[in-house]
Amino acid sequence: MKKRILAMALAALMILSLAGCGGSGAQGQETQDLEKITFVLDWTPNTNHTGLYVAQANGYYEEAGLEVEIVQPTEDGAALMVASGAADFGIACQDTMEPSIVGENALPIKAVAAILQHNTSGIISLKETGIDRPANMAGHNYATWQMPVEQAMIKSIVEQDGGSFEDVKMIPSTVYDVITGLNSGVDAIWVFYGWDGIATELKGIETNWLDFGKIDSVFDYYTPVIISNDTYLEEKGDLAKKFLEATAKGYEFAIENPEEAADILLAAAPELDEEIVKASQIWLADQYKAEVDRWGYIDPTRWDRFYQWLNDNNLSEAPIAPGTGFTNDYLPE
Repeated sequence: MKKRILAMALAALMILSLAGCGGSGAQGQETQDLEKITFVLDWTPNTNHTGLYVAQANGYYEEAGLEVEIVQPTEDGAALMVASGAADFGIACQDTMEPSIVGENALPIKAVAAILQHNTSGIISLKETGIDRPANMAGHNYATWQMPVEQAMIKSIVEQDGGSFEDVKMIPSTVYDVITGLNSGVDAIWVFYGWDGIATELKGIETNWLDFGKIDSVFDYYTPVIISNDTYLEEKGDLAKKFLEATAKGYEFAIENPEEAADILLAAAPELDEEIVKASQIWLADQYKAEVDRWGYIDPTRWDRFYQWLNDNNLSEAPIAPGTGFTNDYLPE
């Protein structure tokens, strides 16, 4: 792990070196006084990320004295890039953060903002499979990432509903396109409804939807979240606050103006399906803040409840203490 962090640190130096070689003349003069921030996504651009692109396009970052570069993750992922300093901020998910915040290989990272207020992920299947409740996953195959926490969650919802987890056929598979997957012999797939669920709606495909957060409140954890490096937060807390304030403005804009925000995302990532982006953006507009007053707020009770579930089910390398892995201290009031 330490070697991987060192490798990422060297990558960070290369990024900084290349950045120093770019830009000249008037443009260089305009940006030389801006504080540079690198933000690494968790995946290719999508509507979870819209607020970032809005803040960039609408000049919110520049108004805050920041120059933000948005990059896609390396093979090692966003958490390692942030931990090593190759990126100042990035995107992760509470469920997959656990190995990074406890144990011998713990990384110096923490969540500083929730992009969405609730877990919008769950299990999708074609209507004809009859998987309209967790127990009915028994006898069907499920595309698994082979992650212990993932499979423990499936086991929990199936058995709570009176089903047999042993009868769920685990098929190791990473499905990149949900529609292709559902029509290629995979019965059930874990997806985020705000993108893949919307895609099936637009294509007129009838599906069943098992919503984790609605099935069991313990699974209404935070995903995705923005993370940062502990040292960065300690040494550059004022910059972190400026960054999150500008980012919050981007998401507030997306809430109030979803169609215009979708156009901004499409301009930044023209390879995306325009129809899906626009429909997804409208759907997510109600999810960024949901019932809370402040974008980005993380409820300590909900955060701790999921990690306590990991503790209770021996799914964590070491016990996770309450309050571990997140802070609201850098959010705008």
